[in-house]
Amino acid sequence: MSLACSRSLFFMAFTAGAIALGASYYLEYAVGLVPCSLCLVQRLCMTLLTACCGLAAVHGPQRLGLSFYWVAALGASLGGTTAAWRQVLLQSDPVLQLANCSPDPATLFSNLPWLCAAVRMFNGSADCAEISWTLFDLSVPEWSLLFFMAVSVLAFFQLVRQVWNALQRPLSGEASHRGLVRD
Repeated sequence: MSLACSRSLFFMAFTAGAIALGASYYLEYAVGLVPCSLCLVQRLCMTLLTACCGLAAVHGPQRLGLSFYWVAALGASLGGTTAAWRQVLLQSDPVLQLANCSPDPATLFSNLPWLCAAVRMFNGSADCAEISWTLFDLSVPEWSLLFFMAVSVLAFFQLVRQVWNALQRPLSGEASHRGLVRD
């Protein structure tokens, strides 16, 4: 895998993540949509993913660094995929009984242990199940889910590609292509 190829992939992922973050802030501050706790988790994962890809694009790492950045990008995108998938499930189940009010994440994390607060956030609230904005008949969590899944597939493919290339290299100092012996 060439350095230019990896840098361009990281830069494209950084650009897409920055555009998605900009769109989320536009929907919050210009349109007036209030993000729920699962939306904030998705935004945190998007920020981590964007920062990781931006650092990798600037750094231009070699083989070991590429593995580190792709694993970090895969972790952030899988976290975002989980949060977006949960919110899509909450929005698609009309008979789901949700609590009418839940505290904001700052109050939740200050009053409860971290693990209990995270579980309570993933249980959802009425705010998480409400569809307040769509584009091409897809809600914000559905768009987020598509983006995170695409980045997860890209990161996984790049990691498998790196392993495959490492296995194709010879272990000793011998050439990778054997010369033909002619008499």
